[in-house]
Amino acid sequence: MSTDSRGWAEAITMGDLMLRAMERFPERDAIVYPDERLNWTELAGRASHLARGLIGMGVEPGEHVGVLMANSPDCIATIYAIALAGAVLVPINTRYRASELPYVVANADLAAILTSDRIDDYVDLLGLLEESLPGLAAAPDPHRLELAATPRLRSVVVLGQRRSPGTVPEERFLEMAATVGEDVLVRRRSGVRVRGTALILYTSGTTSKPRGCLLTHEALVRCWTEIARIYSMTSEDRLWAPCPLFHLAGVGPMLMCAATGGANLSDTFFGADRALQLLKRERATILYPAYPPITQAILTHPDFAASDLPAARAMLNVAPPDTLRQMQTALPQVTQLSLYGLTEGGGPITNNRMEDDLDVRVETVGEPVPGAEVRIVDPETRIDVAPGVEGEIAIRGVSVCEGYYRDPEKTAAQFDERRWYYTGDRGSLDVAGRMQFIGRLKDMLKVGGENVAPAEVEAQLALHPAVKLAQVVGVPDDRLVEVVAAFVELRPGARATEEDLIAHCRGQIASFKEPRYVRFVTEWPMSATKVQKEPLRQRLIEELQLVSV
Repeated sequence: MSTDSRGWAEAITMGDLMLRAMERFPERDAIVYPDERLNWTELAGRASHLARGLIGMGVEPGEHVGVLMANSPDCIATIYAIALAGAVLVPINTRYRASELPYVVANADLAAILTSDRIDDYVDLLGLLEESLPGLAAAPDPHRLELAATPRLRSVVVLGQRRSPGTVPEERFLEMAATVGEDVLVRRRSGVRVRGTALILYTSGTTSKPRGCLLTHEALVRCWTEIARIYSMTSEDRLWAPCPLFHLAGVGPMLMCAATGGANLSDTFFGADRALQLLKRERATILYPAYPPITQAILTHPDFAASDLPAARAMLNVAPPDTLRQMQTALPQVTQLSLYGLTEGGGPITNNRMEDDLDVRVETVGEPVPGAEVRIVDPETRIDVAPGVEGEIAIRGVSVCEGYYRDPEKTAAQFDERRWYYTGDRGSLDVAGRMQFIGRLKDMLKVGGENVAPAEVEAQLALHPAVKLAQVVGVPDDRLVEVVAAFVELRPGARATEEDLIAHCRGQIASFKEPRYVRFVTEWPMSATKVQKEPLRQRLIEELQLVSV
């Protein structure tokens, strides 16, 4: 990537971005996993081979291809292959169950799905597809499935050694690739529009079905190239990104590496033991865990103190200020950054800068990324509020999605005529244009008529030395409508009682914000990367035999 101070915007497709990295840094590491490693030449070769397989199988430009895979070098190669073939990538959450997956397959109008036997010992992804798509295993022609529930789906490809009726095995898929010449692939790749849809990424809804955000090549490449610039990233950097590749926190760092020629360090599953070994052995320079459960698992691991990560110079986490300060203290040589981003935004909309002082980096989520705009508006009137006043966050910019696939009503409700997207998040802007993120509008608790932001209570609980992670929800109350309940994971070897943690909050925050209940957990209900609060809330409602509000 150019280090030109003028910061030329990247106008290039995802596939070309990867091929450019191959031309500039052919022998440098592109992908490093604990037991696997590909340089940029090897990655480009595998991606091109898979792209020819897609073309040979009949995938047309603009058709939608699902990827149901755990993180792996092959998953990354598949993502780039879809871009090279001019198709549209639809990542599928590997945590979906048979009741959820058919909706995405049908709603996204998938022409093909690529999956893998890589994690069969842990999760049978092909078995999940067979359970979710009746008739798949008995299909007479794996190249023309004709399934009643998903009529546009023609093929399911299984990469690896597994063979199963109704699916195309890797061996046959690569035979089809051999029938497609390099000139055909070049023509296909050359026809991909920078402003064409690259990715349909489904958001994880809690009260409605997931919606597919339409993101262009331009949106993704320009956004994540700017993030690479913020980190002053070069081909010498080694970026650790443990988040799954069906999430922007996995796809984005992958693009940062392609933009700079840096190495993408990851693993099939996150485990603190393996992660620490990888970070130390590969001398990771940029840490992109993004979410507190991942970071805290590293920082509280018994081997963390002895791991010594002298090469690390920057780290990204999204967490309350006090939690960020604790993380900064744990890794004093690392510059702790934070951001505000969302799926609909294509990635970070605001981001701290490396040169910001500590207070700015932990108390705010930074200023808008080049190419993005932010307003804070009254949620009812959508009129701008003054600096320092809380309101709804509205965003606009090159990285913002084009809308929701097959959902014009929701698209019209979220965007105005000037293409401002209204996020449903609460925040404020200071006089310098830096944003403070408060939380979701709908997450605000109402305790006896008083507003309570869960993040504020979580931040106070995080100050207790025994607390590893805290999550706050509201539960029904006859007198106050709802009250605060906290779920807490303690640090290894630490001890604390419900009374201890309630007392820790007493006098430090308003009395109506103090937790009425505290429950201890060792495992969290998770989406791709975030704690799901609604199952926690329902668990406590059932325990206390309360009437839900």
